[in-house]
Amino acid sequence: MKKIFSGVQPTGTVTLGNYIGAFKQFTELQDEYDCIFCIVDLHAITMPQDSKELRKNIKSLAALYLAAGIDPEKVTLFIQSEVPAHAQAGWMMQCISTIGELERMTQYKDKSAKNESVSSGLLTYPPLMAADILLYQTDIVPVGDDQKQHIELTRDLAERFNKRFKKVLTIPDIRIPKNGARIMSLQDPAKKMSKSDLNKKAVVTLLDDLKTIEKKIKSAVTDSEGIVRFDPINKAGISNLLTIEAALTGVSIESLVAKYEGAGYGDFKASVAKAVTEHIAPIQERYKELLDSEELDAILDRGAEKAAMLANRTLKKMEDAMGLGRANR
Repeated sequence: MKKIFSGVQPTGTVTLGNYIGAFKQFTELQDEYDCIFCIVDLHAITMPQDSKELRKNIKSLAALYLAAGIDPEKVTLFIQSEVPAHAQAGWMMQCISTIGELERMTQYKDKSAKNESVSSGLLTYPPLMAADILLYQTDIVPVGDDQKQHIELTRDLAERFNKRFKKVLTIPDIRIPKNGARIMSLQDPAKKMSKSDLNKKAVVTLLDDLKTIEKKIKSAVTDSEGIVRFDPINKAGISNLLTIEAALTGVSIESLVAKYEGAGYGDFKASVAKAVTEHIAPIQERYKELLDSEELDAILDRGAEKAAMLANRTLKKMEDAMGLGRANR
């Protein structure tokens, strides 16, 4: 089976956009691929974090992975900082990266422009992300389109390492979902749905109360035309809601447009809200069962043990190729 790796930061609550762009994919992939999923808490500390809140978010995210349908018998699920090879390989990737290519990363430019002072970790985030992926000889990385640039850099660094030292690392391919790769804000559909949005009506999270989710969908920005059709340029709000329903139900956008022919926006949004809440309700129920359970800790312990075994195997090959440490150890 081909190997898939993906990591999600434990910062804030998982949004509907995160779920459609990443988590929902994972449940579909676990039967066809050898999947390794990581809670990337080392990435989280590139920006200031409250330590107690971070610990809470790590456990919450792990519970959401499983509640969303991840099967720990099929998937390796673990916390990044519990496998030291990530930090070690991250440093090695930093040392073959250039400052120029790191400064060109769009996410670094965006975040550094918004803050007077940023950590060096924010600049060197991409080499650590590359290490996360490359340690597991990953074949495919499923990401939203906003992460495409980082995966392209990962491929460049892997090729550079193999050419400069020894062919050790697998060059991963990028997988971007056809539907729901970019879920937009409910209040400003010209921009991506983001957990950092100050307007809470713009964002649906997996842990929102179901009534709150319904209200947010029903108050989503649309337009004055009164016709439900898919046109991301001229009808961004309607198109976003169609994309959400298509991603959650598996029904094509074309079929949904036909379904809503002649429907008013009120009925349309009510129907989308019903589809969203019916999908999220069982996830929330399972999440509550898992959050403070011994079952969750046992799964994470097993995941860290397996991940360390796999990561250390690649790390040793990387160290040998670069000439680190002593030979034959």
